[in-house]
Amino acid sequence: MDGSPLTEVSLLGVLSALGNPHRMRIVARLAEGRDYVSRLAREVGISRPLLHMHLQRLETAGLIVGTLELGEDGKAMKYFELVPFDLVLSPPVVARAVGSRDESEPERGESR
Repeated sequence: MDGSPLTEVSLLGVLSALGNPHRMRIVARLAEGRDYVSRLAREVGISRPLLHMHLQRLETAGLIVGTLELGEDGKAMKYFELVPFDLVLSPPVVARAVGSRDESEPERGESR
């Protein structure tokens, strides 16, 4: 997250990404430092496929970033780390986000 004001779509994406207990635990764990998928799955206590799904949601929301690196044994390992963010949720922040809705996005219940 680059510090620019959130749009309606991006705010909803962040809130949705954080609105799951597994993803909250992943963010809490990554707040301690970057980690690779296998160890992260063990520490959070979920399967790797389920972890990948949650990591994808967090990455799409711009809260984490993943990088592929080679280990000492030549094995590819995917590391994830938090993108620094400071989310302040207040009525003015929500109002600004709603006011900056991307006009290319349809209203809820409206089709394109």
